[in-house]
Amino acid sequence: MSPIPTPPADWRETADRVVTRAQRWDRWIPAFLLDSPISRLGYLWGTAVGWIWGGLWSTGRVERRGGLWIFRGMPSWTYGRGGVCVGGCFLTGSGRVPASLIAHEAVHKRQWQRYGALMPVLYLLAGRNALTNRFEIEAGLEDGRYVARGA
Repeated sequence: MSPIPTPPADWRETADRVVTRAQRWDRWIPAFLLDSPISRLGYLWGTAVGWIWGGLWSTGRVERRGGLWIFRGMPSWTYGRGGVCVGGCFLTGSGRVPASLIAHEAVHKRQWQRYGALMPVLYLLAGRNALTNRFEIEAGLEDGRYVARGA
C-alpha cells in the first residue's frame, strides 16, 4: 500500500462543504428510494455481486467482521486502491485489515443500505478524489487511510 498522502491544510473545511452540499442534493432523491424495501433490494443485489466477484477472485481467507464479509487475497486489478465495498462485502488484497478500516467500510455498507442500486452511480458522480467524495468523507478519511491521523 502506498504511503498516506499529505492533504491540503484546508481539507476539513472542504470536506464539510462537500457533505453539506451532498445532503442538499439528497433531498432531490425520492424518499421511497432511500432506506426502503427498494434500496434494500439494491443492497442485496450489491452484496450478491460482491459475493460472486469475491468468490471468483479471492485467494485468501473469507471472514465476517464488523458486519461485513471480507474477501482477502484479491488480485489488485479486481478492486480499487486498498479495497472496495460492494453491498455487504469488502474486497481487498492480502494486507492487514485494521479495525479502523473495517469501521470505514461498515459506513460504506450502511450507505449501500440507504441508497441501494443508486450507490454505484452516486459514488461515481462524487468523483475519484477522496477529499471531495462525500461517501469517503462520511466514512472517515482517516479511517479509510486517505489522510494521516491528526492531519
